[in-house]
Amino acid sequence: MSGDAHRLGVAEIDRALARGEFSSAELTQHLLTRVAAHEQLGAFLAVDADAALAAARDADARRARGDATPLTGVPIAHKDIFVTRGLPTTAGSKMLAGYRSPFDATVVARLAAAGAVTLGKLNCDEFAMGSANENSAYGPVRNPWDPARVPGGSSGGSAAAVAARLLPAATGTDTGGSIRQPASFCGVTGIKPTYGVCSRYGMIAFASSLDQAGPLARSAEDCALLLSAMSGFDERDSTSAQRPPQDYHAQMLAPRDGATPAKPLAGLRIGLPREFFPAALAADVATAVRAALAEFEKLGATLVDVSLPRTELSIPVYYIIAPAEASSNLSRFDGVRYGHRAARYDDLLDMYKKTRAEGFGPEVKRRIMIGTYVLSHGYYDAYYLQAQKLRRMIADDFRQCFAQCDVIAGPVAPTVAWKLGEGSDDPVKAYLADIFTLPASLAGLPGMSVPAGFGAGGMPVGLQLIGNHFAEGTLLHAAHAFQQATDFHTREPQGVAA
Repeated sequence: MSGDAHRLGVAEIDRALARGEFSSAELTQHLLTRVAAHEQLGAFLAVDADAALAAARDADARRARGDATPLTGVPIAHKDIFVTRGLPTTAGSKMLAGYRSPFDATVVARLAAAGAVTLGKLNCDEFAMGSANENSAYGPVRNPWDPARVPGGSSGGSAAAVAARLLPAATGTDTGGSIRQPASFCGVTGIKPTYGVCSRYGMIAFASSLDQAGPLARSAEDCALLLSAMSGFDERDSTSAQRPPQDYHAQMLAPRDGATPAKPLAGLRIGLPREFFPAALAADVATAVRAALAEFEKLGATLVDVSLPRTELSIPVYYIIAPAEASSNLSRFDGVRYGHRAARYDDLLDMYKKTRAEGFGPEVKRRIMIGTYVLSHGYYDAYYLQAQKLRRMIADDFRQCFAQCDVIAGPVAPTVAWKLGEGSDDPVKAYLADIFTLPASLAGLPGMSVPAGFGAGGMPVGLQLIGNHFAEGTLLHAAHAFQQATDFHTREPQGVAA
């Protein structure tokens, strides 16, 4: 097998396996060796080489029988927020140290049914709370482009592993930007589908009305292949959208009406909210995003000025609603049924207190306290109820925008990835980094990050594309056309990917 097989994406691996250039077992062993050689990135929390190789051999047999999907034999890994029967699930927290689930999350099960080979579990901010992947109880993840910088969060382990060519794709979750922001910081492609497209069954809850699963991979084509397999209605999830299965890969390739090969995006209207281009936007990010938008124009798209006037309000709205839901969801971690339990305690109440004090990290405690406060008597109407009203108004702003355009575009984050430790003393600074991703999450809209250039220090810059509800195909089509005309998504971090 070629020594650079790790440079192949999902679609490329599918074609190589079909041609017999190498087996899934050979590729899996090659990637397992790379994972062990790059432990310093902190991307993986658990690896089961024996199970991965066994699954790879099964995939090879399945291909030999002619019973294969595009994902059969393709190695991936899962963010450690999805429960898995054969691997530990910690959610990046000491609270769940050593926990093993008796079942697989729906997303995990569906990808396994498609033949994907699971290498292991990926590091993440504790209970998916963070924008830097520094909140994990098992140490930070490092950005492959510069190990002194953060990879973004909370799906930082997923983004770093894909960027470092440890695997071609990974699962992630996005509550307020946790797929899009790390994808931007690490120079990979990531998509958060419409809320309800992917089942939340078996996904450890942070904020139930916001959490959504999605893939991170090299390209829009790779994301489309994964999303087709992992999405769909699930009767075990009451928030799952009742829609027929979608072939996002076919939607991505479908030509737009009247478009020619030279102008594949002819007729596409891209809205540019003025609020996404404030004076405080870093100059290097603005330059890369503007250059990417110029490329979209060359591909036939039309740029339209629009407005999302309540963009700034998305930060206080999100940081009221999300902690409120977290305080409720995380109340189940009390030492009674599963997870950590304090070794010494006087009575039941003392056990609760000590267990939660020992098991939760500082950021999780901070958000639980905020959430409990805004839900408490005398503050519910003033904070939580008002935040929900504003959430509806933010969704209305998007509705008005989509009357003028098909896709909304802008930066993913105000800056490139910052240095490790820079945001640890000022959590509000990290919260502000989510300003461009939070609005779409609050409105339940699909959004994706597409590699669009490089900024200060040679760090990647992502372009954010936001679509209307269930318009994943439109986003993937636009991103694919852009990636056919550019090579940003093929660039690799020096050294790590060799």
